[in-house]
Amino acid sequence: MDNYKKIYHPSNNDVVLRYVSGHFVTPNSHVNYYMDLSDMKCRQREARATGEEIANLYSFSTQIDTILCLDNMEIVGAYLANKLTKAGFMSQNSHKTLYITTPEYNISGQIMFRENIQHMIQGKNVLVLAATITTGSTIRSAIRSVQYYGGNVTGVAAIFSSASKIMDVPIQALYTQKNLPDYTNSAPDACPLCAAKTPISAICNGYGYSTVQ
Repeated sequence: MDNYKKIYHPSNNDVVLRYVSGHFVTPNSHVNYYMDLSDMKCRQREARATGEEIANLYSFSTQIDTILCLDNMEIVGAYLANKLTKAGFMSQNSHKTLYITTPEYNISGQIMFRENIQHMIQGKNVLVLAATITTGSTIRSAIRSVQYYGGNVTGVAAIFSSASKIMDVPIQALYTQKNLPDYTNSAPDACPLCAAKTPISAICNGYGYSTVQ
């Protein structure tokens, strides 16, 4: 797919949402846009800009001790943490720094944290950082897991989100449905694109996409 359109963030031209229309299958839904966030997550200049712009979405009243990175967002998470730390963000961590970690999935697909990671979650204020949020099922799983291990989710952040809140936790996103008004996500058995017999363009997940031949 090389016919991407671009949306530049109004505050920073290094934050660029690349997207293409079509019929895309994700683990939880069918969507009519694929967003290629690879450069935002992996290219140093764009990842830094993305992390710093996400940091700007938060007020100093929000407490954050740990950033839980989903969807390969660790590099963005590191720049986010760096910006928050420089800004003197509120943290209960005695070292006055932030933890950055990723989840592990067990054989049932549930998020788990091993003993050497649990101290980063238990008793900590956790910000869940995702690439995109559509149905919210992955975020719900992350919130429940953090709560199970004794943590407190104080916020959810994403590059793009079609939701504004999940489980009463507010979502802050650089791009929302206001940027893509005709964006849709549907359950696989209620997909209008399937009903119209529109061919599937690609199968997508947090790692990227595979075209359907």
